[in-house]
Amino acid sequence: MRNPNTITLKHLLINNKPQIGLKFYTNKSIQIIVKELTDVNWSTEFTMYHVPNTKSNLDEIFSIFKDIAWIDTRYFFDKNRSKALNETFDDSWFHKRKRGTNFKSCPSSYLQKLELKKYANNTVKTYVSCFEDFINYYHEASIDSLNENDIRAYLLHLIKLNRSDSYINQAINSIKFYYETVLGFPNRFYSIERPRKSKKLPVVLSKQDIQSMIENTINLKHKCIISLLYSAGLRRSELLNLELTDIDSNRMLIRVRDAKGNKDRYTLLSEKALIDLRLYYKQYKPKTYLFEGQTKEQYSPNSVGVVVSNAAKKAGIKIPVSAHILRHSFATHLLESGIDIRYIQMLLGHNSTKTTEIYTHVAKNSFDFIKNPLDL
Repeated sequence: MRNPNTITLKHLLINNKPQIGLKFYTNKSIQIIVKELTDVNWSTEFTMYHVPNTKSNLDEIFSIFKDIAWIDTRYFFDKNRSKALNETFDDSWFHKRKRGTNFKSCPSSYLQKLELKKYANNTVKTYVSCFEDFINYYHEASIDSLNENDIRAYLLHLIKLNRSDSYINQAINSIKFYYETVLGFPNRFYSIERPRKSKKLPVVLSKQDIQSMIENTINLKHKCIISLLYSAGLRRSELLNLELTDIDSNRMLIRVRDAKGNKDRYTLLSEKALIDLRLYYKQYKPKTYLFEGQTKEQYSPNSVGVVVSNAAKKAGIKIPVSAHILRHSFATHLLESGIDIRYIQMLLGHNSTKTTEIYTHVAKNSFDFIKNPLDL
């Protein structure tokens, strides 16, 4: 429960002027003191007092309420939650692409801030694409003049288009990034509602299906890609970032660097996969990355998706199969074979076993002891 003597600072933009909002429970003492602040005003729209966002006003707030109220700044000061990546920032696609005459492009300051924050290249493309959809929806309006109501109207537009919850969340993130990070108003749109997070169970293939995918893949590189995604439980990005030195055949481990959450970890190296990897190395002679394109550049995410999808079709699997389904299958099959969930957590790189526990809902042995009532 929040302390009744707490004042939460918020970033507001009123009449295009940055303001410091002061949110607190009804408290006569605090209300009297708040009215003593320099240039303080009441906002009916935001239902809180506010003062111009200046250093002197911020200092005055801390000074006047010292020993009287707790100043909560968690929504006010920006926290960088981006991932510190080692990959090279690549925005060449942004400059090379073809755009219509009336197309409204993402501001250069947006790209620059993404680069400074060291966002992953895939995330950059997603943010730029989502933000450009937004600003082109309001093609005639100035970006900086748009407010919370405009954003809500746009989100309703996305809902009518039957956009997924995932896309809507990405759209919100991309919009918030501009106003809060690029323009420097952290948590300005703290009141924007997000779709409720759906709790979907992971899709899992049988061991036979995965074996069939591997056996029906003739290309040696593609075969190694599918084998490693499954046998090491790798994310697609983790597979693409593997370098030759990350394969430790002496300890039968794979080092996964700069994984999600900016963490390194080790996962399993399959003996069967190692045999194919050695043949693959002799044939393809990769230079730096384990999997490289024809000109020795890093293999592309789209290529991996196509490899996995084609292998599934050749194996006669009727559902769409992605690289992440192979990772889900790895975790589930380990759980079904009796491996402790804490070890599976470490192999997957999850922060908590709570994330890994989702696989208990799809593991077959979770239901083996239950006799079907039709068979009783």
